[in-house]
Amino acid sequence: MTLETTPEAQPAPPRQKSLGTAAARNLATTAKSAPQMQEITSRWLLRMLPWVETKGGAYRVNRRLTYAVGDGRIEFVQDGAHVRVIPRELGELALLRGFEDVEVLAAIADRCVQRDFRAGDVLVERGAPAGQVHLIAHGQVSQTSVGQYGDEVAVALLAGGHHFGGDTLLDADATWDCTATAETAGTLLALSRADFDGVLSRAPSLRAHIEHYSSLRLKRQNRHGEAEIGMSAGHAGEAQLPGAFADYEIHPREYELSVAQTVLRVHTRVADLYNGPMDQTEEQLRLTIEALRERQEHELINNREFGLLHNVAFKQRFQTRSGPPAPDDLDELLCRRRGTKLFLAHPRMIAAIGREFNARGICPGQVDLGGHQVPAWRGVPILPCDKIPISEEGTSSILAMRTGEDSQGVIGLYQTGLPEEHEPGLSVRFMGISEQAITSYLVSTYYSAAVLVPDALGVLENVQIARRRD
Repeated sequence: MTLETTPEAQPAPPRQKSLGTAAARNLATTAKSAPQMQEITSRWLLRMLPWVETKGGAYRVNRRLTYAVGDGRIEFVQDGAHVRVIPRELGELALLRGFEDVEVLAAIADRCVQRDFRAGDVLVERGAPAGQVHLIAHGQVSQTSVGQYGDEVAVALLAGGHHFGGDTLLDADATWDCTATAETAGTLLALSRADFDGVLSRAPSLRAHIEHYSSLRLKRQNRHGEAEIGMSAGHAGEAQLPGAFADYEIHPREYELSVAQTVLRVHTRVADLYNGPMDQTEEQLRLTIEALRERQEHELINNREFGLLHNVAFKQRFQTRSGPPAPDDLDELLCRRRGTKLFLAHPRMIAAIGREFNARGICPGQVDLGGHQVPAWRGVPILPCDKIPISEEGTSSILAMRTGEDSQGVIGLYQTGLPEEHEPGLSVRFMGISEQAITSYLVSTYYSAAVLVPDALGVLENVQIARRRD
């Protein structure tokens, strides 16, 4: 009788830590190319951003004092068909910005009434008494008014997270200055003045906050919410001139440099024996730096702290009128800032822009950019960036920006003069040789981005990429 025995478990082979000799030999025989990689893109953002030296690892953006007290985007939680506003998110309403009493905010949130709407529903009528704030959970709502010549004009297109009617809670005589119509089906939460007053009457902390808010509204401001600089013009004689000074923000934002790092490992045998005609270490380093630069551009777009998509001011976020990227949408994005330097979009988005223009019989122009002919709209180049995400629903975003310190635009931040610097802002530091004869190099790049004033950066959101069926 023969007994079967279970073989002992074999130890897993050690994980390879550096380039093997078989692969290294590919660079040492026959006519050959340098190692290629598909990850490399044009990286237009890194090329177009003006890079500002950032000594000390941080860049402080000083601005004039602003009395604008909130106009942000609100988030909700969903429980089946029931939608609730997150109490702290009510701080995005102008009159509640900076209010920290969570119990009072929760009481206000509990009084918000859910309302589902369908496409075509008129939510509020222009001229009707206004006594509610509307918080849009999802869906799209268009605001229209009457123009100078009696025709209907578009005012704004609001989407999930937006709100309207906030100041009506403090004005008993307020009327709606726009008609709000649902463009799609969706859900909103409504808070009436009566419910708000009920909480206000029982919350001393809220009353004190509203008094402070009302005092801010009485301060003289320019159209950007900045403290006005008093001056006089057109006077004659010995008129009394107003005194003036430009006040600054007390707590300006600081951008700290971020880092992308990796450890490059090269076996000494590879570097010694297979180093001709191509330098193995240099080729490994070149490919590693390319990957780091790709990661750097991804972070400049998507990082939640300093990424451009997360640092667009709420007043600079716009929605498309019909879904696909139409010329009117690009014009809306373009007209909200002076000196727009570039549009940035996913390559598939640029294809969608071309389809929409062709469908309307419009031929977008082209501009020369460093010897490259790139598509443009009204003289502003439309540059590709595959780091801009595409949602599962097939929508993406288009960024528009003004760049440069002198133009109060968007700038890149870096620091040069690093120890063992290989490129500006990128260092390669020797870390030693291990007992396995593997040479290690620490490859680091430091970077960030700053938006100097809010209107330097804008975004067109929820833009449909998919081709429409004919």
